[in-house]
Amino acid sequence: MTTAKDTNPAIEASERALSSLRDCLAEHQSFVLEAGAGAGKTFSLVRVLRDLVEQHKFDYPRTNRKIACITFTNVAKDEIEARTDRSPLIHCDTVHGFCWSLIAPFQKQLHDLVPTLPDWIKKLAEEEKSVPPIVEYSFGHRRVDERTLSLGHDDVIPLTVEMLKHAKFRTLFASRYPIILIDEYQDTNAAWVEAIKTHFLGQAGSPLFGFFGDHWQKIYEEGCGEIVHPGLTVIGKQANFRSVQSIVDCLNRMRPQLTQFSEDPNSTGDVRVFHTNNWRATRRTGSHWAGDLPEAMSAQAFDGVKKVLLETGWDFSAKHTKILMLTHRALAREQGYNSLPGIFSFNSSFTKKENKLIGFLIDSLEPAAECFVEKRFGAMFAALGSKVPPIKSQTDKRVWSNSMTRLLELRETGTVGDVVAHLRATGRPWLPDAVEQLEAELDQIDALPDSEVPRPLIELQKLHAVPYREMIALRAYHSGFSPFETNHGVKGAEFENVLVVIGRGWNDYNFSEMLEWSAQPARVPTDKRNKYEQNRNLFYVACSRPKKRLALLFTQMLSPVALATVTRWFGTDAVNPIPQP
Repeated sequence: MTTAKDTNPAIEASERALSSLRDCLAEHQSFVLEAGAGAGKTFSLVRVLRDLVEQHKFDYPRTNRKIACITFTNVAKDEIEARTDRSPLIHCDTVHGFCWSLIAPFQKQLHDLVPTLPDWIKKLAEEEKSVPPIVEYSFGHRRVDERTLSLGHDDVIPLTVEMLKHAKFRTLFASRYPIILIDEYQDTNAAWVEAIKTHFLGQAGSPLFGFFGDHWQKIYEEGCGEIVHPGLTVIGKQANFRSVQSIVDCLNRMRPQLTQFSEDPNSTGDVRVFHTNNWRATRRTGSHWAGDLPEAMSAQAFDGVKKVLLETGWDFSAKHTKILMLTHRALAREQGYNSLPGIFSFNSSFTKKENKLIGFLIDSLEPAAECFVEKRFGAMFAALGSKVPPIKSQTDKRVWSNSMTRLLELRETGTVGDVVAHLRATGRPWLPDAVEQLEAELDQIDALPDSEVPRPLIELQKLHAVPYREMIALRAYHSGFSPFETNHGVKGAEFENVLVVIGRGWNDYNFSEMLEWSAQPARVPTDKRNKYEQNRNLFYVACSRPKKRLALLFTQMLSPVALATVTRWFGTDAVNPIPQP
C-alpha cells in the first residue's frame, strides 16, 4: 500500500539522487553529491555504503580490498561506523587517520621527506637532532628523541600529497581502495583534494571517488570548497527533511541553483526579519565594527526582538530554541566569559582555541577534570594524552588524587593563573611543551622593555588574571551545552527555532556587503570572491538550521541594496524594523 509519506516530495527527490548515485557506481564514474541543508547527506552516504558492502561481500575479502570512507571528524566516523554495522569491508577514518594509514609503511620515504617540511627544518635545527629510525603519528604533537619522531597533525597531509606524486604509491593506493567516499568534502583539506584531482580524476585505473557534501556549507578556510572537474558527475540532492515549507521557500530564493522540496508542502512555520535601520544612534566605527549599533543598544534590540517573538509563541528554553550570534562580545556577555574579547586581538584565539593555553584547558584539562569527578580514571589519562608520569605505587596514586582535588578547588575559586601555577608546581597534570615554553617566556617579561613585549605574552599575562570559571563557561560553549552559539558552531545541527543576531565585530564578515553582492553575484570582484562566499555560506548555514521558526535581527545598518536583497529572499511581509525604545 502506498502512503502519502512514501510519495512526499522530499523522499521522491532523495530517491532520484540515490538512483543517480547507483548509476555512477555501476559505471565506475566518480561523482559529487551536492546535498543542501537538511537534505539527508549522511543518509545517502550510508545507503551507498550498504549497497557496496552487499555488492562486494565476496570479491573484496578475497583480494584484500576495502571501501574507504573519509570523514571530517571522529564524531562523524563513529556515526557512520555504527550505521553500517561496523562492516569489515569499510575502512572509515578521518582524513588524517586515513592518510597516515597510507603512508605509515613507507618509513624510508618518510625519513627523507620529513626534514623537508618547514616546521621540521626549524625544530630539528633548534634541537640539533636528525631524523631517528622510526616516524610515527599518534597524538598529533611534534616530538623527537633518539629513536622516534612523532608527527604533528599538520604534517600528515603534506607528506601524503608528496607521496601521491609517485606512480608506484598511487598504484598501491588504488589497488587497496578501489572506491573512496569522502564525507563533508567541502571542508576537506584543499591541497589533498587538489592532489586527487591532479593524479586520479579522469585517469584510467584510478579509484572511484565519491564526494558527499555541499560547497555552500564550507565555512572553514582550509577546506577545498566547490570541486569542479570534468571527471566528476554532479548530482544535486533536492530534498529538505528538516524545515517547514516557508523556510525552504526562503532557502530556494537564496539559492535557486539547488531547488529543494520539503516533506510537506502544506507545513506551516514562521519567518521573521528585524532590522535597526530606523534607530537614531551614532553607529560604531572601525574596520571591525563599522555600521553596528553601540553595544548597549544592540542589547536593547535583542531584548526587543525576544519580547516580540515571545508574544507570538516562541519558547526560548534551550530545548526548543538556539540563538546564533556573530558578535562574540555579545555572545561572551550572555555566556559568562565576557573578559576574553577584551584580551585578545583576534576572536579566533578563544572561539577556535588558537591560543595554546586555552586549547589545552578546553580540550584536555577540562575533560580530564570531569572524568576525575566521575571516577573514570582511564578516560582521564586518555584526555591528557601520552605524556603521563608513570603510576607505580600507592604514593603515586595519592599524589595524583591530591593534585586533582586541589585542581577542582582552583577551578571554582581561582584564576587561570592560579591553575597554571598549580600545574607547573605539581606536574600532575602537566602543561604541554608549547604552553610551558610560553609560560617560561612570561616569567621573564619583567626583564623586557615595554616596547619589546610581544603581543602573545601580553595576552597571556591578561589571561592569567581571568577567573577560571570563564574557562568552564567557554568549555560549555564549545561543547554546545547552551542556548547560545556562534554561527560557526552549528554546522550540521538543527533546532526547532533559531534566532540569528547579525552584527559586526569580525574582520572577515560584513553581511550588508554580502547582501549587496548577492544582488549581482557575477559582479563580485575577483579578489573579493572568497570573502563573499565565506559570508554567504555562513549566512546560509545559519538560516537553514531551524525546523519550524526562523528569525533574524540585524544590528548593523543595511544599505538599500542589502535591504532589498533581504526582502527578496524572505518576503515583504516578513521584514520589519524593530521599534527603538
